[in-house]
Amino acid sequence: MPATVAELTAFDAIIDVRSPGEFAEDHIPGAINLPVLSDAERARVGTLYKQVSSFEAKKIGAALVSRNIAQHLDTWFVDKPKSFKPLVYCWRGGSRSGSLTHILQKIGFAAMQLDGGYKAYRRHVVAELAHLPSRFVYRVVSGPTGSGKSRLLLALASEGAQVLDLEVLAAHRGSLLGALPGQAQPSQKSFESAIWSALSGFDPARPVFVESESKKIGALRVPDTLLAAMHASACLKLDVPMAARVQLLTEDYAHFLQDPETINGQLGFLTALRGSETIAAWQALATRQAWPELVAVLLEQHYDPAYLKSLSRNYTPSATDLAFHADDLSASGMLRLAREILAAV
Repeated sequence: MPATVAELTAFDAIIDVRSPGEFAEDHIPGAINLPVLSDAERARVGTLYKQVSSFEAKKIGAALVSRNIAQHLDTWFVDKPKSFKPLVYCWRGGSRSGSLTHILQKIGFAAMQLDGGYKAYRRHVVAELAHLPSRFVYRVVSGPTGSGKSRLLLALASEGAQVLDLEVLAAHRGSLLGALPGQAQPSQKSFESAIWSALSGFDPARPVFVESESKKIGALRVPDTLLAAMHASACLKLDVPMAARVQLLTEDYAHFLQDPETINGQLGFLTALRGSETIAAWQALATRQAWPELVAVLLEQHYDPAYLKSLSRNYTPSATDLAFHADDLSASGMLRLAREILAAV
């Protein structure tokens, strides 16, 4: 009998035999990619199927799959003991995963195929995200840009707290200049997989710490159910002096501060919102590399007003909110703050 999505943790390894392109878009967290058809081979077989016949496609496909499986047996499986128990899946639990599962079983491995393949897994994630986020109590870390929210989440995690760092999962810092250098954001499906995986590993009896995100982080959307649960939760409000915030941002955005041309290009997108005269003044500061002055004016004139507006709209003040002052945003300072927070909640 094939295995179900509910049995994912019962296996020594989860093997995704889809093409690298399919795997890159999304996959079961922790799965390894051992494709039985490359992207080009899959396209070739698909073309034969549509333009010639299913028989010709299957004949060519079987030869390609056999060669690729042989290579995996010679390399990845060569040191696996007889007790090794892998779960194998493809797009819908068909012939690609069936081929590898059959051969592994004939060898003597306790291999199983995932019933319904990736499509069944994806349906499971979508269904889970419709209700799973509401099972937890959240503590929403809030504070204007540069308050050290991400650093605090890292410190809280190091102290054993349950942390859902959405910006890490989204590979984006959530602002106009939030793109990470040399790192693309994951797909929406992959982002949702990462959220589901993180929440699935949490204990509902303990709080989950999360940052006060808006609906979108870069190009990615935070699931509606999670966002609603966050909006209904108590906030941990950070009060941080402007000087400390400027210092943090000049450290965390050093990659931008080496490239005035890129900064000016990004600032240009705000022209319709802030006016050409204001943007020109900001761009002049960037051109002169007057970084502390530029960061301070961006905070005062753009980020703080926008953040306060968003916060008041999405996170209604509550009697259960807690406020914490912090002027040391170093790793040691964040660790002290994390311990103070954990003692208070």
